[in-house]
Amino acid sequence: MRASLSRIEFVLLAACVAALLAAWFAPPLQQQAHIHDFADQRLLWGVPCALDVLSNLPFALAGLLGLRVLGRLPAGAVPPSQAWLGALFFSGLILTAAASSWYHLRPDDAGLMVDRLGMAVAFAGLLGLLVAAQVSERSGAALGVALLVAGPLAAWLCWRTGNVLPWAVLQFGGMALVVALAWRAPAGPGLRVQWGCVIAAYAVAKLMEVGDHTIFEATGGWLSGHTLKHLVAALAAWPVIAALRPMQNGVREPAPTSPALHTGRA
Repeated sequence: MRASLSRIEFVLLAACVAALLAAWFAPPLQQQAHIHDFADQRLLWGVPCALDVLSNLPFALAGLLGLRVLGRLPAGAVPPSQAWLGALFFSGLILTAAASSWYHLRPDDAGLMVDRLGMAVAFAGLLGLLVAAQVSERSGAALGVALLVAGPLAAWLCWRTGNVLPWAVLQFGGMALVVALAWRAPAGPGLRVQWGCVIAAYAVAKLMEVGDHTIFEATGGWLSGHTLKHLVAALAAWPVIAALRPMQNGVREPAPTSPALHTGRA
């Protein structure tokens, strides 16, 4: 195994260090005063805030389906680091479904921390998988492990101090990483995820979240933006599942050899 860092690995490491320094030393960012004031707080079927709670079910279904597909792959169909990072991502989706449901039953600061803990596991798996596929196996594994530590720590700091900057750096820095690497040619054999679809699902979900009350009013009180956010965000798992399905027959695409592919040019 090559001991020295490649140029892209060095850039990735520098970006992670910069994000860590920003999260630790930048001026604090206070949590919004009305962050728990969701538009749809109806009691339905005996469940408080029912649709915001029940709309987490697709996360669990996506996680279970992903683990099922992953478990049916022949040995060696996916590189080992991508396999465990995929399992981490899908497990994180199941945790997200449980943690977010817990939070929405009775929204408060402690529940929000629990919600973020579930998301942190999913982020670690997804971002690690991205880097493993697009940069190198070792850097993806290293990032996944690092985020398993940094994500829960950021969630805890937000709850303990009220400073949401560490979580914001993790969340938006992570999506900036997806955008930066999505168009890069894969680094070797393994998953071929349509990262553009992941970006689109995340962007639409954030718009739904911001428009929570507006969408609730526009639909005459039928559906809120936050409920739709959960449904759309769960779709981000589908490109990963779709990339796994062809490999159930042991199909592995060869590493790109064209110079144009190595540079990310068409």
